[in-house]
Amino acid sequence: MTGTIKRPPWTLPVIVFSQFAGGSIWFSGNAVLADLMQHWSSPSPMAGWITSAVQLGFIAGTLVFAIFAVSDRFSPRRIFLLCAVAGALSNLLTGLAGNSLAWLLGLRFITGFLLAGIYPVGMKIAAGWYQKGLGNAMGFLIGALVLGTAFPHLLKGGLSSVPWQAVIVLSSGVCLLGGLSMFLLIPDGPYLAVGTRFNPRAVLTLLGHRELRAAALGYFGHMWELYTLWAFVPVFLAAYLSSVPGLSRNVSFWSFLIIGIGSVGCSVGGLVSARVGSARVAFIQLAVSGICCLFSPLFFAAPPALFLAFMLLWGTAVVGDSPQFSTIVARTAPPELVGSALTLVNCIGFSITVVSLSLMQWIAAMVPPQYLLVLLAAGPTAGLVCMKSLVGKNRVTTT
Repeated sequence: MTGTIKRPPWTLPVIVFSQFAGGSIWFSGNAVLADLMQHWSSPSPMAGWITSAVQLGFIAGTLVFAIFAVSDRFSPRRIFLLCAVAGALSNLLTGLAGNSLAWLLGLRFITGFLLAGIYPVGMKIAAGWYQKGLGNAMGFLIGALVLGTAFPHLLKGGLSSVPWQAVIVLSSGVCLLGGLSMFLLIPDGPYLAVGTRFNPRAVLTLLGHRELRAAALGYFGHMWELYTLWAFVPVFLAAYLSSVPGLSRNVSFWSFLIIGIGSVGCSVGGLVSARVGSARVAFIQLAVSGICCLFSPLFFAAPPALFLAFMLLWGTAVVGDSPQFSTIVARTAPPELVGSALTLVNCIGFSITVVSLSLMQWIAAMVPPQYLLVLLAAGPTAGLVCMKSLVGKNRVTTT
């Protein structure tokens, strides 16, 4: 391609906002969990069930979109818009679930399925405009998704006098606005690549390529912890705040801060990776997050200021390595299998979150809350051991 590509100055801000807006429906069910639980006599496992339903939907959607090459056969902007509209509708219907658990979980599954046309497709739209500096752009995009994930908690915590149904309506409206913004303001980029359908050979590549395998296993350890922590942050916070007399018990607001601050970890991690490499950034953040898992019972007994500072540190590190793992996988996979490798790694990673969530919701009834999150340390520990060989290998770690 010759000539200078003129990129509208609002390109990245609009894509970042749209990614944030689309992510706002991911955890909207969790944000109003306390209100939804009033319909069931045994509410403790609900956080795991609701999150698992979204994860399973996302896994199914990712596979369907990859196998049928949906975003290659049609304009990614149109896919993003349609999934944002349909996702907003499925999220809105959550408010009508009443006391039907099957209806609620079914709607969360559909929402997760449609998120497969928002999260990965938004990144493809960004890649169509950014050939250089894509790593930094991805850091901001995933950071925006994290902030969107936390957004319903802010709606619930900052607007506590508003009925819980309003949180669902507002998050649905924001999602719809994001879809329209992407479609109306961002044309298809000049670097938009036409990929191929999912190639099963990526499975053999993942098993046989040492560096790709190390990166994937590190990512799997990260995913064991990430969404389970996010799902149980309100549970952990509620248990702590209830034990401290006179302390504000705005669980939703603090959940927003702890989850949302991960956007800082993603953005700063993307900038730092340009100097020290993606593998080092991912290794350090995964190590910090694993240490937080192990020390969580000690900080549960700490003064409020120290406890909340600890949780904010954990929230920063737990997701800050996500963009770097995606970068490493993309760089270590054979060029003709990059899309398939990313799809496979993402699907396995999100499948692991379902196992972790299911195990945690089963253990939650038997373990005191202060010890609950220690069990998540197994993921970061295994991930660090598996990806240790990547640290220091400049050809796979530099941005």
